[in-house]
Parts: sequence; C-alpha cells; structure tokens
Amino acid sequence: MACSARRAANERGHLMLKQRPFLIETLTAIGLVIAPFVLPHLGFAPNTVNRILVWGLFGLGFDILFGFTGLLSFGQSAFYGTGGFVAAYLLTRAGFPNVVLALIIGMIAAAAVGYLVGLIALRRTGIYFSMITVAIAEVFFFVEFNPLSAWTGGENGLPGVPTPSFDLGFVNIHFTTGWSLYQFLALCYFIGVVIALRIVRSPVGAVLSAIRDNPLRATAVGHNIHAYKLTAFVIAAAYAGFAGGLLGVLQAFMPPDAFTFDTSGQLVMQTAIGGRGTLFGPLVGAAIWLFLQDFLQAALGLGAAWKLVLGVIFVLLVCFLRRGIIGGLEDLYGRLTGKSAKHAEPEESSPVPVADAAEVMAALVADTPKPSSVRDGRTGPILQATGLTKRYGGLVANSDIDFTVNYGELRGIIGPNGAGKSTFFKMLTCEVHPTSGTILFEGRDITGTSVTDVCQHGLTKSYQVNQLFTGLTVRENVVIAALAKLRGKFRLDLFRSVDSIPGLTELVKRTLELVNLSSRPDTPVSELAYGEKRRLEIGLALATSPSLLLLDEPLAGMSPRERVETVKLLKSISRDRTMIIIDHDMDALFELAERVTVLQEGRVLVEGTPDEIKNSTAVQEAYLGGVHGVLDA
Repeated sequence: MACSARRAANERGHLMLKQRPFLIETLTAIGLVIAPFVLPHLGFAPNTVNRILVWGLFGLGFDILFGFTGLLSFGQSAFYGTGGFVAAYLLTRAGFPNVVLALIIGMIAAAAVGYLVGLIALRRTGIYFSMITVAIAEVFFFVEFNPLSAWTGGENGLPGVPTPSFDLGFVNIHFTTGWSLYQFLALCYFIGVVIALRIVRSPVGAVLSAIRDNPLRATAVGHNIHAYKLTAFVIAAAYAGFAGGLLGVLQAFMPPDAFTFDTSGQLVMQTAIGGRGTLFGPLVGAAIWLFLQDFLQAALGLGAAWKLVLGVIFVLLVCFLRRGIIGGLEDLYGRLTGKSAKHAEPEESSPVPVADAAEVMAALVADTPKPSSVRDGRTGPILQATGLTKRYGGLVANSDIDFTVNYGELRGIIGPNGAGKSTFFKMLTCEVHPTSGTILFEGRDITGTSVTDVCQHGLTKSYQVNQLFTGLTVRENVVIAALAKLRGKFRLDLFRSVDSIPGLTELVKRTLELVNLSSRPDTPVSELAYGEKRRLEIGLALATSPSLLLLDEPLAGMSPRERVETVKLLKSISRDRTMIIIDHDMDALFELAERVTVLQEGRVLVEGTPDEIKNSTAVQEAYLGGVHGVLDA
C-alpha cells in the first residue's frame, strides 16, 4: 500500500508539474524569502541556516549522481575541497578581486578534476566504483596536506577569505555575515535548484533515471551509458566545487577538513535522511543534521557524544523511513488522501478482441514510421553471419554457424535446451563477442561492435526475461527508447524539455497503441500484468524503429489468449521490418515464420520452411528424441 501511495503521489506530482511547470521554483523562492522570518523562532541561528544552504547546494549535485543515476560516491569531498581551495587561494594568495568569479573558477576546476577522476572510477560499477571514490578522496586529502601544503596551507588552511560585494554604480552591496550573507547564499542555492530541475527534466535527466533502474536495457536501446554516467559525475563535482567555495566565504577560512572522508560520509547520510532522488532531500537532511548537532552539543551539553546520539537517530530514520523524510511525507499524503487505492493491485491484461486485432494493428502499422530498409524497398541479405563460433574455455557454445536473413523476412529459430540459441542471439546483437567469425548487418561489419552502436545502426532485441525500467511508468519506458532513436546515443541537451523533442510524442503514442498499452501510459511498470509487461518489452524494441528486430521468446509465460493476441501483433509488426524469433511455442512459430533454422549442440542442424522442418526426420530425432509426428500435432 505504501508503494502504491508513493506511485500515485508521483503521478499526481508529474501531472501538476506539467500544468504548472514553475511551481517548484516558485515555492522554493517563497521558502527562501520567508526563512529568515520563521527559522529564528524555531531555534535556528543564522550561521546554522547558512551552513544548511551550503550543504544543500553540495547535495544537489550529489543527488543527481546518487538519487537519479544510482552511483554512490564516497569521494565528493575531493571536489568539495578542490573547488573551495582553488577559490580561496585566488582570493587570499593571488589577490583576485572578484569573489563570484573566483567561485566559478573553483567550480570549473572541480568539474575538470571530476572529469579526470570519472574516467578512472567509472571503469567499474557497484561497490568497486564506491571503493575507488573512497581511495581517490584519501589521495586528495594526502596531497592537500603534503605536496600542496604551500598552496593550501596544509593543516592551517587558508584564512582571510572575503565575502562578496557588488558595486552597482549607484549603490554598493556588501554581504558580511549572518542574515546579510544569507541573502547571497540563498540566491546561489536558488540558482542551483533551478539548474538542477532543468537537468532532471531534460532528456539527459530521463536517461540518467533509466540508467539507475536498468543500465543493461538503457544500453540495449541505444544509449551510451558511460558518457551519461560521466556527465552526472562531472555535474556533481561542479556543484561540490561551488559549494566548497561558499564554505570558505561563509567561514572566512577554507578548512583542511573539507577533504576528509567524514565530509563525504556526512553528505551521504544527510541525503539518505532527507530522501534521495528528490533534490531537496539533502537540504532537509542537512537541516535535521546540523540542527540536532547544535542542539545536542549546546543545549544538552553532550560534547563529542553528539555523534553517538545522531548516529542512533540516523539508523532509526533509515530503518523506518527508507525513502527519507520527503519520501515518508509523500507516502503519508497518499494514505491520508486515499487516492492510491486504485493502484493497489495490478489490473488484468486487456488485449484487443481477437476478431478486431488484425484490423486495429494494420491501421496502426500504416501510420508507424518504417525503417529505412522498408522505405527503400531493399532486397537481399540484411544479416549475414559467417563461421560464427563462441568458446568459453573448453566449452563450445556455438560452432562455425553460417546464417543469412534477407530483408523483409521473418525467420524462426528453434532447438532443444542447451542448443546455443541464447548465445547465438547475444552474438548477433553484440552482447557477446564471438571467438571467431564475422557478422555483417546491412553490408556493415559489426563484429565486436558495442550493443549501443548496433542498436543505433538499426538492430535491436527484446529479452526473454523482461528488462524494463521498473521504477518508471509505461510511457516513460517507451520515451527512454524513443530518445535513443531521435537523439542518438549521446547528446548534452541538459536544459531542454523532453516534450520539446520533435516527433517524440507521436512516436511514443504510436508505439503504445501498437502494443495495446495506450490506456495505461501513467501506470508504473511494477503494477502491470505479466502479459502487459511482455508487450511493453516488445514496445521498447519497437520504439527504436529497428530495421532488424530480434525477439527472444516473446510468448514465454503468456496465457493462451495472450499468445493469440501477441501472434497477431507480431504478424502486424513483421509487415514493416525484418524479424528473427526464438520461441518454444512451435505452433505459433511455424505460423509466423517463413523459414526456420534449427540449432543443435551449437550448430545449424537444418534450415527450411515450416513444413520442411515439420517433416524433417533429423529434426524429429534431434529435437524430440526420435518421437515422430509430434511436430505435426
């Protein structure tokens, strides 16, 4: 019920944002304006509020990296310190006159360092990525204290960092300390929020969310996920660098502990407390963290023991509010309003009536953009595999396979379990590189090419086990695939609205209609019935407008009625593109395919029309252990 409430709240939130696109920015501005009048009555000192803003800005970039992209970095202190010390050095040692420009230079320096570090750290994933960032942060801490101590001040830091001032000609505005400096910090935070919101609402932000949910599928639909991860890493480093510069301005002193692991750990905990993937979670977490820190030390006089109490509070919050404070409030709102009940249980799959399916699909396909191979009326081979072999040590999964598919053909592949069908499919889509042999697609040698590039060329597949973006809605899933088709594998359109991309809305709408999910665009994928998930799996592949579509057991796990509808769907799809299908439902496959290839023990046993395969003694003996006549049943 809690998950349903959260999803319902998200759907209402997305709808509200479309109707009022600047609502969050407006509320943020109002909150920052009234904060100095409200927070003192709640016990917040001006210095505490200013520190919260600095940590909140620091956390904006980290939340894009962790909350939206799913990359947990413990090395953000390296960029926090880099930006802070570069800005502080310019302002204290180099005699740089402009505080704001020094902050921007520090941010650029941190972003550049983030780019270099990202090239190394992003070579690994999961816990190994996190451990690399820990090691890099420790290296930066050592360098700051030793080789670069002449520039950073070592353990003494850099004192004398000035506060900003602006000469407008008719008046000179100087921000000093307390609530005066708050105005400058609040403006910086607001600008940071506006930029972060633009990023997460952009096509880049959509792809980052897809990477968090399912990096394998984001790659398979044609996105260069390494480049997007590096982009998120650099963005987080830039935010960290600017926040580090503000720390020096706030304290009139750049402290060496900006580089410590404790800084990175505190950022992670604040984000977890407030709620990751919300942008405002780090600000809320920082407010709770810093307020309790001051309260426990000053009011209760706990001294160093405040860390113990705060640690216990953190554990309790994480255990009982796994999505943080903001996530917990969303769940509570969903329960109180009761508007999530309709999402509590998955709906039954609702296929198109059998009698009308062919007509509906034909009408939809007529309006669907056709691959270039269909529009050009090409003939001859679209895919040629020659001598394809895959060895895993002493095990030979596929051996010396020659395989050719012509434009417009619907080819079926069958074979007993262990025949090497899955490995063969993975080699065709370049998920697995062959030990030997070549693969030509539309005359281009794609042997050893990446999955992303192959998809961009027009060859893609659906998976036997659903590979969907389960944290997103049905429409958002299709949008991710369509973005790869319309934008290419990588593009830095960070400040562009997703809905402004020409042709995206039409392509997504047609794809949803084609797979009969147009009535459920805003439904979370986790709430779909199994048959609907299988259709969406095919829809993701179709949204890339492939010239050659490979379907790995598209009928697996479906009810008899769902199988009938899916067969009709596949027939309609095949009118516009070349297809290769693996499936164990031989009745359906023989109905669909023009030619069938039979694999046995990693080799091609025989190839022919469905009737020839049915009557093949070799197939009956190899596939069914010599039980004749079963293929005709």
